[in-house]
Amino acid sequence: MFRRPAAPVSLAAVVSAAALALVLVSCSPEQLPDPEMTSDGPTPGPSAAPQRPAYVADGSAEDNLPLFASVTSTVWQSDQRGSGRAYIDALVTAGFDRAAMQVTQDATTVGNAVESLQFSVRWGDAECLVGQVGPSTGEPVTLVMPQLAEGRCLVGATRAIDW
Repeated sequence: MFRRPAAPVSLAAVVSAAALALVLVSCSPEQLPDPEMTSDGPTPGPSAAPQRPAYVADGSAEDNLPLFASVTSTVWQSDQRGSGRAYIDALVTAGFDRAAMQVTQDATTVGNAVESLQFSVRWGDAECLVGQVGPSTGEPVTLVMPQLAEGRCLVGATRAIDW
């Protein structure tokens, strides 16, 4: 089989390609055009700081899941991540009813930190907002679950919220 020899590449083509690559690589995001800008000025867009979800007193558990998840994430990112009380206190501060909450122990019977900590807020007569954090969970888990018997949200023994 006959192979055709490759066409010679000129020095000018190599220099041009290298210059183009250098220009593209050296562009930082600050130098790129702002997609929010038009020839008439800025277009309305999202604000610089994301807003925290709001408590919806007359809403559903699903309506309040974004706030529940946000509070959970904030505590998880703090140095209080293993404290059940920190989650309960933060949820109360966000507007959730302390009397509707449950939390599991933060320490085992021998005093070690638990691998998984759960907390919940009973919502209405049928639903619960449930959070789970800990080394065995990885990232925080928050979801809406159906209530259990007697209006409980968590299975097993829970700790008194008496502070």
